[in-house]
Amino acid sequence: MWKLLLAFVVFAALAIFVLSKGGDIDMGGEKHGAEATHAPAAAPAPASAVTLPASAAAPASAASN
Repeated sequence: MWKLLLAFVVFAALAIFVLSKGGDIDMGGEKHGAEATHAPAAAPAPASAVTLPASAAAPASAASN
């Protein structure tokens, strides 16, 4: 029984040590409202502005030869 208690204490100390070395770790759960920080999604490039090089435009069967 004392070995289980000792193993739990050692594991808990190791977990706290690893979490403290991990940097800015928020254990508060899900955030909603003003405190939630989300990066805005990047706008995709228009399809007409994308140009493919000649090697990328070749069919897959020709590219594998």
